[in-house]
Formats: sequence, structure tokens, C-alpha cells
Amino acid sequence: MPLSSRVALVTGASQGIGRACALKLAQEGATLAVAARNQEKLNELVAEIMAAGGKAAAFTLDVADEDQVKPTVKAAIAQFGKIDILVNNAGITRDQLVMRMKRADWDAVLQTNLTSAYLCIQQVIGSMLKQRWGRIINITSVFGQMGQAGQANYSASKAGLIGLTMAIAREVGSRNITCNAVAPGFIETAMTAVLSEELRRTAVQQIPLGRVGSPDDVASAVAFLASDDASYITGHVLNVNGGMLMG
Repeated sequence: MPLSSRVALVTGASQGIGRACALKLAQEGATLAVAARNQEKLNELVAEIMAAGGKAAAFTLDVADEDQVKPTVKAAIAQFGKIDILVNNAGITRDQLVMRMKRADWDAVLQTNLTSAYLCIQQVIGSMLKQRWGRIINITSVFGQMGQAGQANYSASKAGLIGLTMAIAREVGSRNITCNAVAPGFIETAMTAVLSEELRRTAVQQIPLGRVGSPDDVASAVAFLASDDASYITGHVLNVNGGMLMG
């Protein structure tokens, strides 16, 4: 198993893309520290990983709360000895046209989607520097590349993740630590399940592959970037969007 000696921390792991990433990394042999706000769903995920012969532990965490991030990462490192792979996946939406958007909704999205990634990176980087190996993978979005009406806060946070990815890649590249981003397009998750059938049809018409993506499509990209096969890739944004955005 390519990741059998690695320990991965995945945020927002209780559902959707985060859950799929945790399962995929475990399948590749990694030990998983899974973090999210929903303890019950995390426990179910840990049980599933362990039933398949893997190792995992759950850590209740609201990444928007700075006071929770440091002790949670510290606890994960104390339990497993290190963190080799960090997947910053936790994210929320608070959609509204900018002229009506409340400052609280702007702040909540930026704090959860962008600031939390900086905080988590800051806490794991010491472990990675010590062993001179690490993989940081930030889950951004196609809308951080092309924008989306009604999602100024979300698009800004995801575009910010791309800038953060490139800056961190330059900072830690000499220590054999890579930092990359994965930019999903239209993926079948709880976040997209609330959209109307008309909106879904319109979205699929913009996708050359003619289908909505699955969380597993994103998880496979994350597992690749976490592996030694991607050791010479850093500061890169890997699009997983079915051709929705090219170039």
C-alpha cells in the first residue's frame, strides 16, 4: 500500500468529499485522523475504516474556532506520533447577492473555508519539517477560478486557498513538503443536493463529460497528490470538473 507508513488528517471528514477522501486514503494504507463537527458521523466513518482493516480516530473540531484547532491537531499528533498528510476540506456556503450579503455571512465563510486552512497548516507544519516529508492538499473549487453569482464570499475564499497553496509551496518546498490544491466542479454532495432539478440540468449542460462528478472522483485526485507519484508536483491546482473549466 503506497501510504502504509503515513498519517493523514482530513477536516470536514464527516460527509461528502471529506469522507470520500478519508476512505480513499485509508484504502491506500494511511492511518486517518478524521475531524469535523459531527461526532456521530465521524464515529461511523472510523468504524467503517477499521472494519476494512484500517486505523483511524475521530476528533471533534469546528475549524472556524481557532481555539479548537491547536489542541485538536496536538491531540492527533500525540495519538499517532506525526501528521504526514493534511487535507483541508472543511467548507460552508452562505449564498446571497453581494448587495444583500450580511457581513456575518462573509466572515463565516472566509473563516471556515480559508482561515481554517492557514491555522491547520500552521499546526501540522512542524511535524512535516521535522521529518522532511509532507503533503498539504487544499480543496478549493471551480468557482474560486471562475467566480459565481451569489457566491462572492465562497468564491473569494476558494480563490484565496489557491493563493495560499502557492505561497506555502514556495515556503516549504526545500524541505520535501508539497502543497497543492484540488478544484472540484459540480460534485454530488449534500451541498449540491439542495439545488433544483432545473439548475442541475443547466449545470450538466456546461460539463463536456456530461455528468455530475462524485466525491470519489475528487478523492482519487487527493490520493494521487498525497502519494510519492506526485513528489515533483507542488503549487499546482488539479481540476476535477469534467471539463467545466479548461486552461
